[in-house]
This record gives sequence, C-alpha cells and structure tokens, in this order.
Amino acid sequence: MANYIQTVKNLSIGFKSQKGKEISILRNITTNIKKGETVGIVGESGSGKSTLALAMMGYVKHGLYTMSGECLFNSSNLLNMTNRDLEKIRGRKIAMIPQNAGQSLTPNLKIGYQIEEALKLHTNLNKEERESKISDLLNKVRLPSPDIMALRYPHELSGGQQQRVAVAMALAGNPELLLLDEPTTGLDVTTQAHVLELLKDIAKDTGTSMVYVSHDLGAIAQVCDRVIVMYAGEIVLEGPVRKILKEPIHPYTHGLLNSIPKLSLSGLPDSMPGSQPQPGHAGEGCSFYDRCNISVEKCKDSAPKLEYISEIDTSVRCFNHQELKINKKKNSFSNNINKKNIKINEILNLNDVSITYAKQSFLDQIFNKITDSNPTVKDINININKGETIALVGESGSGKSTILKSIAGLLKNKDGSIKFNQDKVLSSDLRNRSSDDLRSIQLIFQNPDESLNPNHTVEQILSQPLKLYFDFKGEELKKNIIQLLKKVRLGEFYMGRYPRQLSGGEKQRVAVARAFAAKPDIILCDEVTSALDVSVQAAVLDLLNNLKEDLGTTYIFVSHDLAVVKAISDRVAVLYQGRLCEIGPSKNVYQFPSHPYTEVLLGAVLDPDPDIKPKLIAEDIVEEKPPENGCCFQGRCPRILGDKCRNEVPPWQIGENGNSIRCHISIKDLKSQQF
Repeated sequence: MANYIQTVKNLSIGFKSQKGKEISILRNITTNIKKGETVGIVGESGSGKSTLALAMMGYVKHGLYTMSGECLFNSSNLLNMTNRDLEKIRGRKIAMIPQNAGQSLTPNLKIGYQIEEALKLHTNLNKEERESKISDLLNKVRLPSPDIMALRYPHELSGGQQQRVAVAMALAGNPELLLLDEPTTGLDVTTQAHVLELLKDIAKDTGTSMVYVSHDLGAIAQVCDRVIVMYAGEIVLEGPVRKILKEPIHPYTHGLLNSIPKLSLSGLPDSMPGSQPQPGHAGEGCSFYDRCNISVEKCKDSAPKLEYISEIDTSVRCFNHQELKINKKKNSFSNNINKKNIKINEILNLNDVSITYAKQSFLDQIFNKITDSNPTVKDINININKGETIALVGESGSGKSTILKSIAGLLKNKDGSIKFNQDKVLSSDLRNRSSDDLRSIQLIFQNPDESLNPNHTVEQILSQPLKLYFDFKGEELKKNIIQLLKKVRLGEFYMGRYPRQLSGGEKQRVAVARAFAAKPDIILCDEVTSALDVSVQAAVLDLLNNLKEDLGTTYIFVSHDLAVVKAISDRVAVLYQGRLCEIGPSKNVYQFPSHPYTEVLLGAVLDPDPDIKPKLIAEDIVEEKPPENGCCFQGRCPRILGDKCRNEVPPWQIGENGNSIRCHISIKDLKSQQF
C-alpha cells in the first residue's frame, strides 16, 4: 500500500432511473496507481473513462452517486470528504489538465495573471516568489520568452501553447497526481508529439504520477507505463503498455487496434460491428458478447471475472483469452479502399487564390478591395477532379480550414478565382451564389454538437435541405428521410430523436446524412473524425468511402491525422503558413515525401506501438505569420540553405513519382538526404 498513491476499491457509480431502478455507469472498478507511474485509461466513448478519472479526484458528476466502493488517495477516501477538505487536495496534491485548454483559460485575463491565481490558491509563496515561479513554470513547459508570454492573452497563443499553459497551471501546486483528460486530442501531429515529449520529461523529472485518459492509442503508447482498457463501465484488460498494445489478450482491444489507420498499412481500417450496451442494458453475460468474434454460449449467460495472470502481469476479463494468446492476431486491414485512377474531369479549380483576415480600410471599402502584402493564404493553385478525394494537411494555422471556408463562400478571396465545373466562376460571397451553387457544395463540420440544432429532431434536421432544394412534402419527404438514414446505417426509429439522445458517432452520421440530402457534387469535410474514438472513426471513414463509391461524390478532406488521410485520400496537398509546399498522389507523397516539411509531419505521426518513437525533426516553434520573403518554411527547416531560402521564393519542381514540390533543394538531393 505504501507504494500506491491511489487505490480504487470495488467502485460503482451510477444513477436512478425515473422508475427508481439503480443503473451503474462504473461497475466494481478495482485498480491502483503507483507513485511515479503513468497509467492510461482507454476505451470507446461512454465506456466510463472520464467518470473514473473524475472519481480519482473525488468528483462525481451531478445526477450520479457512489453506489459502492471507495477511492483512496494516500489512504484517505476522497468520496467521503467534505468540499472544504477536498479544496485542500485539489490543485495542491491532485491537479487536472482538461481536453480543451482554450476553453479552460479565461479569455480576458493575461497568462501570467492566471498562473499567479493558481499559485495564490495552492501555495504559500509571496508576491516576489510567485513572479519568479511563473517564469520557472513557463520555462518548465518550454514556452519561449516567459516574461513576454506572461503578458499575452490566451487568444494570442496557438493551441499547443495554450495546452502548455494549462500544464504549467496544473504544476503550480507541485501535485503528486496529475489527471489528463484527452490533453492532445485537438492538436496537430507535430504539436501533439512535442507536448507528449514534454509530459514524459515532467513525469521523469518530478516523479509526478499521471493518469492519462484518451482514445488515441498512439499517444498512450508514447507516455504510459501501464494501460487500463474499459468497456461498458468495466475494466476488461489491464497491464503493462507493451503487453497490452503488442500482445492484447482481449478481443475488444484487438478491435480497437484494428480500427486505427496506420502509415505502414494501406486501405481503410476495419470497424468493429455494433456498439457497446447502454447503461443498464449489459445483460447477464459478458458485456462484449454481441460484438465478439470468439464468443461461445457460456459468454452469453455468464459474466467473466477479472482474472490476474502473473506470468505477464496482466488482468483480463475473458473466458477465451488463452485462444487469443495462442493465436496472436496481427493488425491487418481487410477493408481496403478501392482507389481508382480518377479521370481528368475537373470539377473545381483554385487559381491563384489568396485570402486575408486583414480588415478593409475606408478606401478599400470604396474600391471593394483588400490591401495586404502578406495574406494568410497566398497563391493557392489546386485542380480537383470529379469523384476524387483530395486532402489538405498541415499544422494548425496552415490555412486548411480557411481554404474550405473560401470554397464554401464563407470567406471572401483577396485575389484569385474558384471555378466550378470548368467554366463557372463562383462568387466568394455566399449571398451572391445561386441556389444550385449552394446545393452543389456542402460542408460537414468537425463537431456535430455545434452544427446540429439541439432543439430539432433528426427528422426536422434532415427535412430542411430536402424542403429547401427539392420542395419535398408529406410522404415523399418522409420516404427520402428514411432513405438517407439507411444510407448512413441508422434506422427509421432515429427520426424522432434529438441530438442529445445520440452518441458521438450517431450525431456525425446525421451530419453526413444532412450533407448528402442536398445531393451535392462536392462535400467539404473539416476534421470530421478528430473528435471520435477509434472504432467510431473507422465506421465513419468506411461510410464516407461507400457513399463516394455509390454516388461519385468529390471530397475535399481536411485533417491533421495523416494516417486517416492516407487511408481515404487519392491526392494530398501539404500546406504551411497558408502556402502550398507539395501536392501529389497520396501513395507517392507518403512513400517518397519530397518536401522537408512533409517529412517533418510524417516523422511526428504516433504509432500504437511503444517501440516506435516519433521523429521530432523540426523545432517546436510557433510562427505568428509567414515571412515576407523567401521560403515559407525557412524558420524551422532542418535543411535550410541560408540566404537563398531566406530571400528567394523557391521554384516548383515535378518529380518522377508525380509529386510537385516547392523547394530550392533538388528532388534528387532531397531523396538522398532523408532523415
């Protein structure tokens, strides 16, 4: 017991139904966190990960209650403590880093002031000591120029910098236990890799214990010593990270691993059939029975207990784990995407498109122009063919979503034009587009919670585009709604449900159905899978691919997940600071990356294998705006040639593999110098 900082014993948390029935969210959870250990908690949405993590700091969500068990921190049961006693522990001894640092930081208070507030609450330092500690904390999380950074507001920082500030605030009280709830989910690949490296170093330097909640098994592989796999409120597998991710002995863990797209494999990942049971509907037997491919009759009627196997230091809840242990399955993608040779039949052409967020001066408004010599997005030339999936990739701030908004008519272009169906120039102002133009180009947003009206049923949400563009009414309208729901693998009974009654994956399927309701030629996908867990992500990718095959739809796919992009795209365009660096067939960009920036991005991709480490080739530097002269990547390029890169705009080169790159270094030399 002395070596454990936290012990969870037979913990069950749940709620009472309207009929007074007890329904559990967590069921008999027992686990320990060692001092100095980093433990990952993984599982699909609704598996109980966050509920368990919150219980570890003595918090039970409103509407839930502790049904049985205890959560001991240094031998004290947090779940029996008064709020006053918990205030002495939270922040000082147990701290939490939230998923979205941008939402947890106060927007109108400077960074230094917010860190000082944490120091006032959780330490006894005087004013002078606090000022010194603020600089120390900002240095510890590797933020440049701490004195300047402390005077900035949250909106003046990038997503990665905001997350580092959240880490600094959590460390203010020198906690013994740090709880991290999806701390890198919204970050791009390079920022994520650097933040994870930072967390590993903090754990090593301070000896702080960490509990890392995530659906990203690649992140778990990089930072954790041990992993807890949860399903339907139970622990189904627990053990060392290497054993769990390389030799899993539970079919659910196999399903999660096979749902992850990988750079080393081609095609779409396999999606697990079905979904986990809702609270109170788990049945008498194994909760994974309906989705398991090795289940037997015993599994239906009897619930397996968590069994500890000493030889591999792993606990498993499965009657047939020996079969998995003997027949070690390897990740293989059977659901390969059929990437046909797309005929050159242009549907969209971006010609010298430049976009700026600069405000118009009085004279600019008179002459209807925008003066900005260094716009956010500059000189983008991309042609897109019918039936093609082209992906826009790059770090946060690279201009991906800005280009999508311009295509959709939500942002005016500074310069250049967008042609639709070869001859029609689209207005950059949505209000000047015809009804047919609006129907032809549809958007699927990243977060369906923000894009679906919470006060409308699924039927009302899907009826809007059908009424607007086709004037459907009555039975014809209902018939088309049912057909749409079937296309996205949802039944007719979903028509009367509200978004709050749907899971994350179901909500995203409704968003996809709404986009397809207009029978568009082009669908703009803006990070449509980034908020989903791996199994739901695989199902949504499979759905998008099948709809494309059936309807011949063109996709413009924005994502920071390069493995997802490889699985679904025909071509890839790589952007940095709003400038196009490389474009070419997906297979060739991934197999023979030519531009140094493409190599930096691919090197930072996380693999769900603790033995495969990301290559952090470029420095973790955030550039506020593109340089006025020379190459856009000059500030971070590991192969910079000096003044030539700083002063001269690099030329376009076309390689033998079909890639076009913009770099001063010849393609031949780039290939021979790859890291």
